Amino acid sequence: MNAVERRDEIKNILLASDATVSAAKLAEKLNVSRQVIVGDIALMRAEGMEIKSTPRGYILTHKTDLFPYIGTIACKHYSDNMLDELYTIVDFGGTCIDVKIDHSIYGEITAQLDISSRYDADVFMSKINEADQPLSRLSDGIHEHRIGCRDKEIFELIRKSLREKKILIE
Repeated sequence: MNAVERRDEIKNILLASDATVSAAKLAEKLNVSRQVIVGDIALMRAEGMEIKSTPRGYILTHKTDLFPYIGTIACKHYSDNMLDELYTIVDFGGTCIDVKIDHSIYGEITAQLDISSRYDADVFMSKINEADQPLSRLSDGIHEHRIGCRDKEIFELIRKSLREKKILIE
């Protein structure tokens, strides 16, 4: 299989998947290294394909636009409250779409999260604990999340709970 055929196959795999697909899984399936997949994804993006990268893998951008309501919250906490924050969001049925900080040099920095279950939160925290590099460390714990929900009522329940836990900034 040549590079063009491989990128077509990556596209087909992403189109057929309802969830993220890791670079490692793509590499295994296509019998190439993870680095080759990362390069292929970069080339596919340069050609205009909208592929979102998350901590769990790749997904086509249009597949993530599934939330009837998306709200934004501002928070302040450190690593010790991160899991509680994420569990609060997902326990009410929300999805933590991303995290954004305001960096003094680079301006806005956003990272995709797509955390929609306790399992997702646990996997994410495992990676944070290994690297000890949460993005919010660059902003003294201050960050924003976009939260996808089925309706505004769910979003308000999440806000209320985070307010009670003194995680929300208002």
